[in-house]
Amino acid sequence: MPATYLLGYDIGSSSIKASLVQSDSGKIVASATSPAQELPMKAPQEGWAEQHPDLWWEHLTKATQQLRQSNTEELQQVIAIGISYQMHGLVVVDKQQQVLRPSIIWCDSRAVNIGEQAFQSLGQDWCLSHLLNSPGNFTASKLRWVQENEPQIYEKIYKIMLPGDFIAMKLTGEINTTVSGLSEGVFWDFKADSPSDTLLNHYQIDQSLIPEQVPTFGGQGQVQSAVAEELGLPANILVAYRAGDQPNNALSLNVLQPGEVATTAGTSGVIYGVSDQLEYDAQSRVNSFAHVNYSQESPRYGILACVNGTGILNSWLKHQLLLDQLSYEEMNQRAQQAPIGSEGVVVLPFGNGAERPLANAEIGAHISGLEFNSHSTAHVLRAAQEGIVFALKYSLDIMQKMGVQASRVKAGKANMFLSPIFREAFANTTGATIELYDTDGAAGAARGAGIGAGAYTDAQEAFSHLQQIDLIEPDSEKQSVYAEAYNHWLTVLKHHLKDEKYEM
Repeated sequence: MPATYLLGYDIGSSSIKASLVQSDSGKIVASATSPAQELPMKAPQEGWAEQHPDLWWEHLTKATQQLRQSNTEELQQVIAIGISYQMHGLVVVDKQQQVLRPSIIWCDSRAVNIGEQAFQSLGQDWCLSHLLNSPGNFTASKLRWVQENEPQIYEKIYKIMLPGDFIAMKLTGEINTTVSGLSEGVFWDFKADSPSDTLLNHYQIDQSLIPEQVPTFGGQGQVQSAVAEELGLPANILVAYRAGDQPNNALSLNVLQPGEVATTAGTSGVIYGVSDQLEYDAQSRVNSFAHVNYSQESPRYGILACVNGTGILNSWLKHQLLLDQLSYEEMNQRAQQAPIGSEGVVVLPFGNGAERPLANAEIGAHISGLEFNSHSTAHVLRAAQEGIVFALKYSLDIMQKMGVQASRVKAGKANMFLSPIFREAFANTTGATIELYDTDGAAGAARGAGIGAGAYTDAQEAFSHLQQIDLIEPDSEKQSVYAEAYNHWLTVLKHHLKDEKYEM
């Protein structure tokens, strides 16, 4: 009997990745990424961030074409597709499934005030107990912005979608979504176990715009014949799994049960803990969503802390400050020339929209303490990596007050976790032991599809071949040095959080 395969797509805001996984062995057979450089984000106004969904589809097809160059036969044995996608984006289409405007993506800040007003009008207690979050800058508030500011577009909307829903639509021709997805858009009422009539009525949004719900794992539609031919896949195979990138990253690392914690540091930096308790932060600085294995009978919540300006800061340094003269690996090597604490240089990595851990403040990015006679690019590069870690530590402190304990954290050896400095700073600043695994979001989505299609009996079987490749433990001597550097970073942050609303 020929081997069967699973195909996973990770729809990021920087690139689109495809991974082909052999279902029996769990081995990643091939991976491809498109484009080679980061996808552009358009900012028509300050604080805005948009990408056209057709761009994601274009690069999904290009990534699949790369796989076809050496894995044509294997692609013909694919039995299911899984999708991971950038969270919180808004895609709107008409009845012909044509996109009506560019997607307002995760780091766009235009709807902050709309969400804040709804938080006050609906009542903070109601929002937190029903939605687990402030409506904030999430998808529902972005849709309200379109309604208020682009009524001619709003009138044409047939369905609204998250980015992963759009990719599933392109594959299958069907429009649907998941409970996990609706919760990340802050459309889901956890007490009513349905889309929130209260929020939709407050925003004057017709519930018919919300797609029907399908299971996170299971049949979500079959790939259309024309699309299958274009991609080099069998027709009518199932799209069998779909989840936002951070819940999916946790799945990729087999983080599914209460007390388990995952982290990632791609375009944004995230710490993601799983709980079975209905927990929320009173200021909505970290957010709770339905995890991939959530059910009303056995609830699993993902508690997420996000720092927007993570890999995008590193990318900015590479392309703008260094003018592409150093690779990321060479940047890491250069950063190692500076000592812990970067001799007083501090970087606040908050230049990518409103930051939730700062209660949606937009203070921008800052480089502080720079002395021209004593500091070099090495100090700035190290301070940037330390600044990202310190921002994650700041977020983790909030999560710990909600009961999330991060003594051990799982991560894929990718993005910022490829940097020895970043790994060392993370372990010694947080006090957590880091378990590194050779996996990524696309491979996790493929394995999720295997669960949804019945190739695996459960997640434990799907991830039975997951191999730990490194372990980084805190160093007691370095911890005290990092603690001093973190406290200095906090002092600089507090200086920039002048509004009493954002006092720490």
